[in-house]
Amino acid sequence: MDLIDNDIRQLNVNEVKEQFGDSVTLLPPNDNIKELQTILRDKNTTRSDFKFYADRLIRLVIEESLNKLPFTDCEVVTPTGALYKGLKYGSGNCGVSIVRSGEAMEQGLRDCCRSIRIGKILVESDNDTHEAHVVYAKFPEDIARRQVLLMYPIMSTGNTVKQAVNVLTQHGVKEERIILSNLFCTPAAAQAVVDYVPKMKILTSELHPVAPNHFVFSTGKNRGTKDHVFGSALWASIAMVPNNAS
Repeated sequence: MDLIDNDIRQLNVNEVKEQFGDSVTLLPPNDNIKELQTILRDKNTTRSDFKFYADRLIRLVIEESLNKLPFTDCEVVTPTGALYKGLKYGSGNCGVSIVRSGEAMEQGLRDCCRSIRIGKILVESDNDTHEAHVVYAKFPEDIARRQVLLMYPIMSTGNTVKQAVNVLTQHGVKEERIILSNLFCTPAAAQAVVDYVPKMKILTSELHPVAPNHFVFSTGKNRGTKDHVFGSALWASIAMVPNNAS
């Protein structure tokens, strides 16, 4: 099999800042994150390993996304009776996953925010025109006053995210109150979304011209065969599979 290289590389922090300003933020790069990205892109990664390392990267992205939410000052009393001046989240945060792939990120958000409310948006592409359109949406009734973490792991073109943002703004959510939590994004998709909703913030682990839109894994029942799982189908499937599953 011929390997594709063509000197394709990801954008670094300085290049992202220069091209997108404050609209797009990269997860602070380190060797740990690079290893997770490498495993998730490796064609030889098993399904159980994919889920395990995907959950790790999702958790890192969610944690950094939460860091972009507004905080307010607060004071608490410690067990020793001392006064501690700290911070707490501003009220009114929620998550919204873009079905199906975004559902893989829901548990990571719940692990960080135990009682957070999560809505859903289903966006499908027309078979003939390939245009994205919204099929289903369900949100908290007061979503218009909330900060929204929009969850979508792989963004190749930005069309699905733009339609999801349309639905949120139609429900009264201001675009500056939306943060897109993303794992892998192409520069073209980021540019398309930033041009469309310039006040929305994007947090991703990687900006790379080639998004990992498919994955091949060995099945548990028959290790001599390979199953091909493409795009959102994989991310939807790992949302339902325990870490020790094949």
